[in-house]
This record gives sequence, C-alpha cells and structure tokens, in this order.
Amino acid sequence: MKRLAAVVALLGLATVTACSGGTEDKPAAGGSGGGGGLYTTIDANKPSLDVNGPINPWSPKGNAFWGYNAMRIAWSKNHLTDPNQFYPGIAASWEIAPDNSSITLHLQPDNKWSDGKPVTAEDVKFSIALAYTQGSTAFAIDPGAAGAASEVEVVDDKTVKISQDMKNPSVTFVRGVMDSFIVPQHVWSSVLPADFWDKLKAARGDGADAESARAEITALSEKVLAFAPPKDVSAGPFALERMNPGEALLVKNKNFYNAANVGPDQVKMLNSTGNEQIWNYLIAGKLDSAPFTAVPADVMKRIGATPGNAVVKGFSPVSLGLAFNQAKKPYDNVHVRRGLAYLINRDEVTTIASPEGGTPAVTTTGIHQKPAAEWLGAELGELEPYKLDPAKAEEEFKKAGLKKEGGKWTLPDGTPWKFTINVPTPFSDWVSGAKAVTSQLTAAGVDAEVLTVADYPLYLKEIAEGKYDVGFWLIALGPAPYNIYQRLYGASNGWAILGGKVKHAEAGKGGNWMGGPETIEVDGTKVNPGELTAKLNSAAEDEQKTIVGQLAKAANQDLPVIQLWDYVNTQFVNTNHFTGFPENDSDLLRQPAGVWIQLGMVKKK
Repeated sequence: MKRLAAVVALLGLATVTACSGGTEDKPAAGGSGGGGGLYTTIDANKPSLDVNGPINPWSPKGNAFWGYNAMRIAWSKNHLTDPNQFYPGIAASWEIAPDNSSITLHLQPDNKWSDGKPVTAEDVKFSIALAYTQGSTAFAIDPGAAGAASEVEVVDDKTVKISQDMKNPSVTFVRGVMDSFIVPQHVWSSVLPADFWDKLKAARGDGADAESARAEITALSEKVLAFAPPKDVSAGPFALERMNPGEALLVKNKNFYNAANVGPDQVKMLNSTGNEQIWNYLIAGKLDSAPFTAVPADVMKRIGATPGNAVVKGFSPVSLGLAFNQAKKPYDNVHVRRGLAYLINRDEVTTIASPEGGTPAVTTTGIHQKPAAEWLGAELGELEPYKLDPAKAEEEFKKAGLKKEGGKWTLPDGTPWKFTINVPTPFSDWVSGAKAVTSQLTAAGVDAEVLTVADYPLYLKEIAEGKYDVGFWLIALGPAPYNIYQRLYGASNGWAILGGKVKHAEAGKGGNWMGGPETIEVDGTKVNPGELTAKLNSAAEDEQKTIVGQLAKAANQDLPVIQLWDYVNTQFVNTNHFTGFPENDSDLLRQPAGVWIQLGMVKKK
C-alpha cells in the first residue's frame, strides 16, 4: 500500500483542530461489536495522518482524502490501454472531441457543497486556475508531457468546455483534466488575484511582461499550498469533522448529489506507519476495507481467520524493477546488468517478498505483463526471458571484464565489487525482496548487501541525488503508454518534455540519476528511447504499438532495470457491517473505497 501511496502521492491542506479521544461510535468489525453506520479504513494516498495539515488537496501534508472529502472531475478506470475511461465525479458526463482537442464537462445537476451552496461551473474554472499555479498535468503555462489547456470556457452554470493547445497535443490531455481537484471558490477566493486569467494570458507571451506574469503565477504556488480553510467545505460524500494523531473522522455530506445511496454515515481513517500496522488492524478486525497491502503468507492466514475478512484481487498497473545508476561502475556496462539478471531467480524472490501481491515478471519489457500481452502480442514471447542461468551470467560478467578470484567476483582491476541495494524500511516486501536478491547473488560469488532508508520521501530524494548504485523503482505505470515508459526513459533517465520539445540532461543533472545512454541499438538501428517515449504522447494508436514494441526490445536488451515482479492489487474487505464491495478484477479496485461509496455500491447490512 505504501508504494502506491508514493506513486500516486500527494496533497492536502487547512488546519484541522486536533482532538483528543476517539470517535466513540463504533468498536470494530469482526466480533468486537459495533454498528454499520461507521466505515473504518485507511487512505492509500495518505496513510500517515498529520493533524496540523490543512484541508487542501494540493498540499503534501493535507487532510483531503480522495473520494471522501476531496473530489476530482472524474475518476479514472485505469483501463489496460485506454486512458480516457472514467467514472463520474464532479462531472456527471462529458464529451471528448475526436482529436482530443477539447472536452466539455456537464456537472452533476444537483450537487452542493457541504455548506449548502451549489457546485458550479465557476468553481471548476476557479479550481483550474489554482491548478495552473501548481503547473499540474493539463494546466501548465509551458506545455509538458500532459499537454496544456489553451482555453477554459464557462458555457453555462453547469457546463465547462476546456480546449487543448494543439500546437503541442497530448493523448493524456483528457486524463490530466479529469484528474483535477475541485474546491469551492467562495472559500478559496482570497488565494488568487481577481486578474488571474489576464496574468495567465500575458504569461503565454514573450518579453519582459510575460516573464513578469510567469513569475507572479509561480509565486502563487506556495500561497495555494499553504492555504488552510477554517473548516472543511466538501463536494464529496463526506466532510472532515475532527481528527487526532491516530484517526480522522469524516461525516456524511447530506448535500452530496448521491447522498441517498451513500451507505456509511461516518468514515474513520486510521493512521498507519507501515504494512505491519495494517496487518495488525486487519487481524484485529478493525477495518471494513484496506487498500493494496503487501502481505506474507503466514500473515495472510491470520488475516483470513478473522470473522468477516475476505480478499479481493485485481489488476494493478505497477511493476517493481531493480534499477541501476549507470553513471556508476560497473553498472554502466550492459553485460554486468545482464549477468545480474541471469543470477536472479524472480520466482523465488516474488514468493518470498510478495506471494499474494505479485507475480514474477515474465521478463523485462517495462510493461506489466497483463497489458504487455495486449501491446506486444506474440513479440512478448520472442524477448530474452533472462531465466536463472549461472553459466550465462558468468559469460556476461567475463564480457564485462569482471574477474572471479577465490569464488568472489571483482572489478576488472581486481578491486572488490560491493553490490548494494537501497530500499525504504517501511516497505516490508521491498526489504524482503532485496534480501532475497542479495542472498542469491552472494551464493553466486557477488558480495551483496541491503541498506535501508528511513522512509520513502527520503528514499526518493536520495535516489534522485544519485546517491545509490542500485535501488528498487516502480515502473509500468499505465494505462497511457507514455506514462508506462516515462518511468524508464523520462526525467529520471535524462529526458523531459519542455515547451512541447524533448530535452536531454546529462547524467547527474536535471534529475537524471539513471544515467543511461542517449541512444541504443535495437535490431541494428540506433534509437533514442527518450524521444521514442515522447512520441507516444501524441502518436496515433497504430504508431503507438510500433513504438511500444521498439521500447520493449530496448528495455529487454539494455536492462536499465531488471523487472522483478508485477503487482496484483490485493485488497481486503470485511463483510460484518457492509456489503456491496467490488468483486475480483473490478476496475474500481484501482480507486479508493470512497469512490465505491460515492457511486452507491457499499451498503449497510
């Protein structure tokens, strides 16, 4: 769960008054009694609660819980290959232009904020202005990978049309629009100047005035992140009532458009510091549902023994890779990376690290194996599988000039080779997986060790600074193919889309910690994988398939990462107090339980 929190990561805001004591209303499910009106869970996007965080969806420390009191325009289905499929949110329906040049939103006709005021098209336009200060997705002054909106038009009180700047089109533009958070203008109005849209228009020009306007908008970013409404005014099914360090209590928003079908009267978010705490909650029957959590087999048995507990599984568009810093020796040599791939038994590593939450990667493609079958077809079976083969590993190491002395591999000049994997401590499956890898390598003569880092934010900071030789790295984040491959051939490997153009930073600069080569030879032809990845952002579907095939080959032969396992979205529900949870393979498992609830699925027993 923590990994997904990190991937999706973000936001929140406004000072919430800390409150001692619990919510008093419901003991736990699973035999300890209590009523069905209170739904208890954990927020995958914000498992660690901060009572001083503002109720602000853009603040990293905020107390805005997605799907509960924080609402998006719509909720993505995370389809295997189509990024433009959604469930309703603030918008009840929408029309997308065939060329992705615009999207017209039709808001929920009867939706109101929790203070009784209607949710309007002006709220949406104002929230988009706030998004511009963050430079987020579709709303950036300079078009990035997600494209950029060129115009936001309020058609009427419940209709908004958003057009894309077609000078730099992106196939993920609609997704960027739909992922936007919407907040009440009447609460947030003081944050933006009245002439914001004039400043934005000026910022898109050239010259000193444009520079000045861009600086003013950029300066608004911190003001937006720090804004703290005095109380929660939500357009979601719940509003935050109170919280303490251990839990947050949200109560039903009676003005929510679908309030009559919202099952729970209250939601309690429990604080979590890591997977083990979630396991203990589940074993004690304290959770009505828990998002994806890596669980070892013995713990899974104990969780299953708790009355009412059940497991639901589905596709998760995430894989785990063992990533190399190719700016450091000997990892700049492809034969070293290939030799390591032949020494790692992915089946065994997955069984040890994530038996319920992962399946061994069939090979390295950069894509989760389920969509890989859709994208690559028969080509998937033609790629090098890198099955365990110590003899091939030895051949590869010798090609790299490594030497084996006294049963230990050394660098070409005879100095000791220390193979070190860095992982964040709270990710129990990563720690177990890293230990399994180092045990296998050590047995094969590679002096290997695991070093842990206190938390994930620190891990991301240090890996971006190039402090690690080798670390675990989440890849394959679909469904859009650009999003999949930007994890291998994006900013972390030197390529970024700025102003609609691809730019490459040298290793160690501009966030490039992977340090891979700028071109790779694939099938006898030199390709630039970063430029190919950028093309995925605007290419037609047929061309996307061709490019994905090239990138899969490039990743398979060059191994910027060794793909270890593909995640399985393993979640937990408890049916003692509620019914109507998503079933196995439901795409709703890829959204928070708050979305299930707001759609009217979860019912009291």
